[in-house]
Amino acid sequence: MRTLVALWRILRVIAMVAQGLWLIAFAMPRTDAAGWHAIMQRWAVKLLRCLGVEVRVSGAPQPGAVLMVANHVSWLDIPALHASSPRTRFVSKSAIAHWPLLGRLARAGGTLFIERERKRDALRVVHEVAAALGNHDAVAVFPEGTTGPGDEVLPFHANLLQAAITTGTVIQPIVLRYSEPGLPVSIAAQYIDDTTLVESVMKVCRARGIVVDVRFMASEPAGELDRRALAERLHGRVAAELGAVLQSS
Repeated sequence: MRTLVALWRILRVIAMVAQGLWLIAFAMPRTDAAGWHAIMQRWAVKLLRCLGVEVRVSGAPQPGAVLMVANHVSWLDIPALHASSPRTRFVSKSAIAHWPLLGRLARAGGTLFIERERKRDALRVVHEVAAALGNHDAVAVFPEGTTGPGDEVLPFHANLLQAAITTGTVIQPIVLRYSEPGLPVSIAAQYIDDTTLVESVMKVCRARGIVVDVRFMASEPAGELDRRALAERLHGRVAAELGAVLQSS
């Protein structure tokens, strides 16, 4: 039975990807930024619904220029954040730009790509993020640099936080928590170790009742801390909030 459900969901996801490509080709050139953000939000909500994933949001995204800092669990993080904060741009690993179809969708969403294997590439992306913040954009980064199991927050890398310090932009921590019925941390949503994207999509499509909680925490100014001290402070806030969420579930 779950196999049939998974196949039905996959067919719907393929249709959603095709719709996304159609929107990029025909709707995007004729739509202003606000209109495109609204379109992307509706598309992300429908995509998650096709996957059987429910989004629950608490708090609200900071208006204006903001650097959002979130823990990283899955490829689902980006549509979940698009569904709850549609104007947000992302910094993602460069490999995503080369994914068939999905790479084009990511580029259309204004994603900034970083080659994490090249330390010097971080400086280029810091400048790009700073320029986006200077343009009053919202930019989301995943300072862990990789996906985690969802029940803990891995150490934060500090490099990209320099963009907020340089531009004097506020920072908003975000906590993402995936759960399933009977499980405070979803196994199906995990995208870790050697799991491929296809394997991960199949796990999600076979799962029952995945819920992603998106928690927008209070924003704070970048302040006068250096980026490493700022990374430690933000890590502490995100880890404490995730711990509180898990304890209360």
